[in-house]
Amino acid sequence: MNVLVLTTSYPPDGGSFVAEAVEAARARGIDVDVVSPSSFRHFGIAGGHGIVANLRARPWLVALLPLFLWNFRRAAARHDADLLHAHWLVSGVVAATLRRPYVVQPWGTDVALLGRLPWRFPHVIAASRFLAEAMGAATVVPTAVRIPERVVETDDGTILFAGRLSPEKGIEEFLAASEGLPRTIVGGGPVDVPEGLGPVADVAPYYERAAVVAVPSRREGYGMVAREAMAHGRAVVASAVGGLRDAIDDGVDGLLVPPRDVAALRAALERLLGDPELRARLGAAARAKAEREWSREAMADALVRAYHEAV
Repeated sequence: MNVLVLTTSYPPDGGSFVAEAVEAARARGIDVDVVSPSSFRHFGIAGGHGIVANLRARPWLVALLPLFLWNFRRAAARHDADLLHAHWLVSGVVAATLRRPYVVQPWGTDVALLGRLPWRFPHVIAASRFLAEAMGAATVVPTAVRIPERVVETDDGTILFAGRLSPEKGIEEFLAASEGLPRTIVGGGPVDVPEGLGPVADVAPYYERAAVVAVPSRREGYGMVAREAMAHGRAVVASAVGGLRDAIDDGVDGLLVPPRDVAALRAALERLLGDPELRARLGAAARAKAEREWSREAMADALVRAYHEAV
């Protein structure tokens, strides 16, 4: 099978999860080509922080959208493929004009936009059950997380917050709930956190040192940080929202708390910090789930099934 991936974000300018899917498919013997912003002139509309953010920053680029789409389509039409895999709705619009079988995989705000379109794509892929339900009907293909070869058994007794420092990620609730507790904060964003370490190239060493990882998002389509922490065998406390509810079975492989509930978050953090045996039990179950459900092999199996169904 020959698959052509259409994407508006791809390494080195983002889209690492798209690249993971490409490599997973190739590992299953599928011939995959990629059309990304590096393949055609995009006028600065793609790349960076995404199309929507780029247009907000430079509204005059809206006038170039038709030419952007034309260049994108022309670059895609040069390739022969049995199937198109379009990441984001813009790529899906391009794929729909090429008269070949295709699947569309929305991300982020595209999930909400999908329901407002006057038509429906025939085959949709979602990374979590929550996203699949939000889009009405979709095949679930989990985004893989890197599974470390071993779990570091010791920790430094701290709570880790990793990710974007923004209200929707729950950083304000985290700061309030963890006040006075040992904590480490990595990531960047609009919320100023003087003690934060800023963005880091590799979060893995921080997962390895943490006793507990907090993911108190107000909304979350997938929850990559929670899944990465679970792959490292860490006990995770997360909000019971979106894709985080898919990731964690409360009390089995992590703890769930109501979103925006500072008191509940504080209680869960203190409970885990004070109970090493509970941390170890939840962490071991979390690691087993990650190996079973979010490895590259699991993603590749689901992706190949989705490709064959679409063709």
